[in-house]
Amino acid sequence: QVQLVESGGGVVQAGGSLRLSCAASGSIFGFKAMGWYRQAPGKQRESVATITSGGNTDYADSVKGRFTISRDNAKNTVYLQMNSLKPEDTAVYYCKAQGQFYNIWGQGTQVTVSS
Repeated sequence: QVQLVESGGGVVQAGGSLRLSCAASGSIFGFKAMGWYRQAPGKQRESVATITSGGNTDYADSVKGRFTISRDNAKNTVYLQMNSLKPEDTAVYYCKAQGQFYNIWGQGTQVTVSS
């Protein structure tokens, strides 16, 4: 089974940028979509951005215009470029591979935005 490993999280000041990476141990080409989710303390996990196998993207309203999701099938990697970060973006960010019958999650990477 494919495994996902996120990286790129850290501590950044408000207004700064981070780029998250989600590296898959196998091909991501066959998954219907790849996505980034986040979960802040005391809150439910929420969708941040998704990208389909065809390259169509979708974003949460709260990140539109600031975050960009992309994928490199040759490297089996999905990225999340995060600009103009806000303290409310602080959360653990998870990568998800959406298959036809099941989903695969990564272990998460912490993003902390200081004011």
